Amino acid sequence: MLLALAACSGGRVVENDEYNSDSRRSRVAGRLSGEQDGLLIMGTDRSGRGGAGASESGALGVNAYLWRATLDTLSFLPLSSADPFGGVIITDWYSPPATPGERFRATAYILGRQLRSDGVRISVFRQELRNGAWVDAPVAASTNTDMENQVLARARELRSQTAAR
Repeated sequence: MLLALAACSGGRVVENDEYNSDSRRSRVAGRLSGEQDGLLIMGTDRSGRGGAGASESGALGVNAYLWRATLDTLSFLPLSSADPFGGVIITDWYSPPATPGERFRATAYILGRQLRSDGVRISVFRQELRNGAWVDAPVAASTNTDMENQVLARARELRSQTAAR
C-alpha cells in the first residue's frame, strides 16, 4: 500500500499529446523494470523520461501566454486564488466605484498548454445589493466571450513581443 502511495507523490506537468497518442506504449507506465518493456503495474506514463513530451518539473501546467494574459486582463479584480499548475484563476468580489450597489467576480480556466482560441474559459458572476443583502444577478451573455477575446488578444500580443526579441 505504501508503495502505491509513494508512486502517486511524484508530480510533473501532463502534456496533451500523452492522451492523444496512437501508440499504446506512450499511454502506459508504472513498469516494474523502469525500461520501455516490462510488467505494467498501473497508470499512464508520467515519468517524464526523455522524448519531446518531457517537461521540466518547475514548468507551468498551462500555456504561459494565456496564463499571463489572463492575469493581465483580470488585474482590475482582486486576486483570490491562482493555480498555475491546474490553470485556475479565481478573483474576489469587486465593486466599481461608480456603482457601489453591484459587484463582480470571475473564474478563469486555462485549458491546455497550446495557445488556441478554445484554451481559456472565463465565467463572470454579478451580484446586486437589495435590501441590505447581495443577490445574484444575470450577466450579459456576451461578457464571458468578450473577456475571453481580450485574453486571447493579449496572449497573441505577448507571443509576438517574445518572438520579436
